[in-house]
Amino acid sequence: MLFWVLVGCTSTDWRTASRESAGIAQPVSEPGAVIEFYAADAFSWRGWFAVHTWLAIKEQGAQQYTVYEVVGWGVDQGRPALRSYKTPTPDRYWYGAKPDKFHMVSGAKAAELIPKIQAAAKQYPWVNEYTLFPGPNSNTFPAWIGRQVPELELAMPFSAIGSGYGD
Repeated sequence: MLFWVLVGCTSTDWRTASRESAGIAQPVSEPGAVIEFYAADAFSWRGWFAVHTWLAIKEQGAQQYTVYEVVGWGVDQGRPALRSYKTPTPDRYWYGAKPDKFHMVSGAKAAELIPKIQAAAKQYPWVNEYTLFPGPNSNTFPAWIGRQVPELELAMPFSAIGSGYGD
């Protein structure tokens, strides 16, 4: 019974939930390289316990960010769990939940680390896998990137369940 109460405790429909920019990303008009890591409460009741994390990179002079994130929908139909896309707004609400930027690197250090992140993303071992718990999930990918590129000095949020998967 408790399960059904929890499942029903959302007034938000994912199809109409906000995906607008939170206004916390480094503006694309700034020419320098940027790496940003975001976390937002997971959708619906899952947000009481966990966050969804993703990362965005902007190469020097680029007019858009490349966002990398892992999502579960579509995996059972053959879509990859790891998705990447270009956008000027990497800080979009995660289906109604405002994100926080929990880590950022900019300037020359970001320019140096972006190729390492791109190379590591190509080697992500669970590109076609998603399991809510214990992982691999949306938190596994940013944490894995942090382990592959230790110069990032990345500390994942405590509620990033799945960030320790594959340790």
